[in-house]
Amino acid sequence: MPRLRTQATLLLLLAGRAAAQSNSGQPSSIVIAVGEQATVPIPTLMEGPAGTTGNLELADQLFLRLAGPGPTLLTSGDRGFVPLLARSWTRRDSVTLAFDLDPRARWQDGVPVTSRDVVFTFERAKNPAIAPRLVELLRNVSSVTAEGDRRVVFHFSRPYAEQLYDATFHAPPLPAHLLDTIPPEALAHADFVAHPVGSGPYKLVRIVSGQYVELAANESFFLGKPRIERVIIRTASDPDARINLLLSSQADAVNNVVPPLDNIQRIQGDTSLRVIPVSSPTVGFLLFNQKDPRNQAEPHPILSDVRVRRAITLGLDRQLLVHAVYGSYAQVPYGPVSSILWIRNGAPKPARQNVEEAKRLLSAAGWRDTDGDGVRDREGRPLTLTLSLPTTSAVRRTLSVLIQEQLRQIGISLELQQMEFPLWVERRTAGKFDIDFGSTVQDPSPSGLTQGWSCAGGTNVAKYCDPRTDSLLDVAINTRPKGDPAQPWIAALRQIEADAPATFLYAPFYVYAVRRRFRNVSIMPASSWLMLREWSDSR
Repeated sequence: MPRLRTQATLLLLLAGRAAAQSNSGQPSSIVIAVGEQATVPIPTLMEGPAGTTGNLELADQLFLRLAGPGPTLLTSGDRGFVPLLARSWTRRDSVTLAFDLDPRARWQDGVPVTSRDVVFTFERAKNPAIAPRLVELLRNVSSVTAEGDRRVVFHFSRPYAEQLYDATFHAPPLPAHLLDTIPPEALAHADFVAHPVGSGPYKLVRIVSGQYVELAANESFFLGKPRIERVIIRTASDPDARINLLLSSQADAVNNVVPPLDNIQRIQGDTSLRVIPVSSPTVGFLLFNQKDPRNQAEPHPILSDVRVRRAITLGLDRQLLVHAVYGSYAQVPYGPVSSILWIRNGAPKPARQNVEEAKRLLSAAGWRDTDGDGVRDREGRPLTLTLSLPTTSAVRRTLSVLIQEQLRQIGISLELQQMEFPLWVERRTAGKFDIDFGSTVQDPSPSGLTQGWSCAGGTNVAKYCDPRTDSLLDVAINTRPKGDPAQPWIAALRQIEADAPATFLYAPFYVYAVRRRFRNVSIMPASSWLMLREWSDSR
């Protein structure tokens, strides 16, 4: 107990000191309130349970990539990226990319970043005993070799549109001179995890479990010393607690102010704060089980019929649902596409509610209200389905009640089954559901769509399988189109929409709040605080 009080006191002193330094003209600081704390922010170790947003975003402050997605987040081709550790790159042929490292790049201990570091990192990243997720993501990288200290060459197994993305996004380089003597299986327990030496704009000072992370500016950062010299990332899992920290001036910024909309209105009532909507990687949907939950060798007795699935989508006023929860801070997506994915540009508009067509489709599938009780039936069986959702999601709880009422208007009885998160995950993974109220967080690359919407997808728990969709996804991934790179992807989205494996409900924006005194504020959808090094404090 005394230790906990000491840590809490220290946290308050740090926050108070940050404000005092800003007032006195001393080096500036910022306190950021987040819902999830980093524990292992080390590339190649952020696997499984460690693959959290907290770890990924802190790693982005400590370790620089060779290059990063530009403002458009275009991951197709070689031009939509900005130089970072690599000052330039050239294409030698359809399966070879060469990167020239910036000679100014240094590790935080002063040692130059070299091609040896890149080769070392990819050897670790492609080791299935260390990083099975990365092995899959980098499956098309056949080799990484060095040509002197400053040039590294990537060889790919085949031509495809996202070679540069794969080479730069998934595995930020690690310092070989500090790690090559540590056995791969021992790295997770090495002192390096608690005291990492990166190449990024900030250094890790300390992590106090469950409370905060403290960072200090890397004064020798080759792209320019960060203007904010001290960063405290304070952890508060409860959204209301994060807002209260902000409104009480114990925090200067918060990530993703979640519904209800009153939360945003509370922040907007404070003239010292501004609200910043940013595209997010999240998409929410009603997932239809294609198999019988009681016997997955058999088709689902109701939802295996595409007419029923389409009727559910057409029976919902998705615009109304989204507006009721998110206001103007979300959109209805076309297909499983979050607002972060560049392929959303040029996609068709999602279908609007059409109650009469929904009723026609259900009648054509043999579902009619023969006894006048308001619920359709067929061969003595009522059209009753169960919607499974976790109790942890206030958004899904609110939307479920509205969805239940709207589907009642077309003769579908929807039973809501709320359960604790671990049980929900267990039943979802086992395919024990009719309709699952799911959501997913996507990488900037649309290639991740194969995980949920292809026959062999690793997260395809509903057993959706259409060879036409698989073929279209394969074309989109494996070709380098001469025209609009989004068109092959949009063809795949059209097929997914036609098959109706899910009703795609919402693609929200993340809503950040930042004190107005901070200038040059830029928040990147792929990593919230990535550009923090360019912020400044006007006070």
